[in-house]
Amino acid sequence: MPHHGNEAEHSEGNEPRKPVIRDNRKVDPETGEARHPEGEATSPAEDKAAPDGDALSQAEEILNGVEVPAEESVASGAAVEAEAAELRNDLLRLQAEYVNYRKRVERDRAVAGEMAVIGVLNSLLPVLDDVDAARQHGDLEDGPFAAIATKLENALKTYGLERIAETGVEFDPTIHEALIQQPGEDIEVDTVSQVLRSGYRSGERVLRAAQVIVAVPA
Repeated sequence: MPHHGNEAEHSEGNEPRKPVIRDNRKVDPETGEARHPEGEATSPAEDKAAPDGDALSQAEEILNGVEVPAEESVASGAAVEAEAAELRNDLLRLQAEYVNYRKRVERDRAVAGEMAVIGVLNSLLPVLDDVDAARQHGDLEDGPFAAIATKLENALKTYGLERIAETGVEFDPTIHEALIQQPGEDIEVDTVSQVLRSGYRSGERVLRAAQVIVAVPA
């Protein structure tokens, strides 16, 4: 029986041929490195893009290597200075507002304290009127009550309380309340001749005007 084909094929017997598989992948799956076919030379650009760096690092290197024009640098510096000046002005304005706020708070606190003291003094004026009446009737010439009255009056003086009870002074409508007017001899101006009820003031504030009899020129 005649044979077809070469003897090498028949010498292998009836064994089937094994398929030849060629790995044409450009990246080695085990090492992750790029493959280069035999005889293929790498370009300088490919040698520079070594596996040690990725796309992000390469981009950073490119950006770092870019030179900024002098005009852009000057413009950037001017913008920074303008922003710093604006922030400094805002800080100075904020500081001035804080100083004004602190002064206003301190002033309000002082006024509140003064009003509290005035409220207490006003509440004690009727007590002082009773002390004056008792003294005029001779009830406080001596004894424990006289000492208590003196201590009370001295304690109120420490809070700025002053009595308005002088006679022979010029009539002042801001601190005197004229109940009676009488012609007086050798009087050139209206003069307080008698105090019917003492007045009181605390500092520049008049708590109560003194009720007086005024002598007027004849």
